[in-house]
Amino acid sequence: MKKFWTVLMCAAMTLSMAACSSDSASAKNDDKIYVGTEAGFAPYEYMSGDQVVGVDMDIAQAIADALGKELVIKNMDFDGALNAVQQGQVDFVAAGVSVDEERQKVMDFSHNYVDSSDVVIVNASADTVKTNEDIADKIVGVQQGNIADIWMTNNYPDAQVKRYTKFVQAAEDLKNNKIDAIVMDLYPAQELVATNPELKILDEENPVFVDQYAIAVKKGNQELLDQINEVIDQLIADGKIEEFTAKHASAN
Repeated sequence: MKKFWTVLMCAAMTLSMAACSSDSASAKNDDKIYVGTEAGFAPYEYMSGDQVVGVDMDIAQAIADALGKELVIKNMDFDGALNAVQQGQVDFVAAGVSVDEERQKVMDFSHNYVDSSDVVIVNASADTVKTNEDIADKIVGVQQGNIADIWMTNNYPDAQVKRYTKFVQAAEDLKNNKIDAIVMDLYPAQELVATNPELKILDEENPVFVDQYAIAVKKGNQELLDQINEVIDQLIADGKIEEFTAKHASAN
């Protein structure tokens, strides 16, 4: 009987190890490369039918092509995408990710490919926010985990920051006067206002702050980072980033 249980335990352990090995193999498919994104940030990433498209997805496709891999897009919440790359569940994140010191502690970043201007959106029929500075003590909507979330928290401690997973949710609350303003990147702000005529950009010529977008990879994944940097440098040199931006800005 003792021998029987020993054999049974060994068999169970063998099956368990095989299952673990199979899971690892399926998670790391050398023919595919996985990108995490949040498809609610046009023109950088948005839905066209059932497909995720946008500036960042064109960049991601160029990276996949350069590596000879099939691109697999994982659409998730913005915070979820950043967590996924840290845990190795995706290879990189292309989602209008701004570079800051806190993020650099837990993930690595490619060369910058976009300079981003963040602006204030208000309800066109309301007058609670007349200048950018008026948001200092107001209820301000941001995307959770977005650089605007961090910026508002650090610079306006008297403001009530309301965090959303999707900007469309913030837009609805702004239209219904549940919040006073939204802070977000200029291009997605223009798209949001275009589809919500009740809203307007407060001062398009004077952003509240400027930052840069880059591709995020798992901390220490230098090989992939070097490959991504080569692609980004070439896309910039060839003027492709501007082409991608013009194409998707005109598509929305």
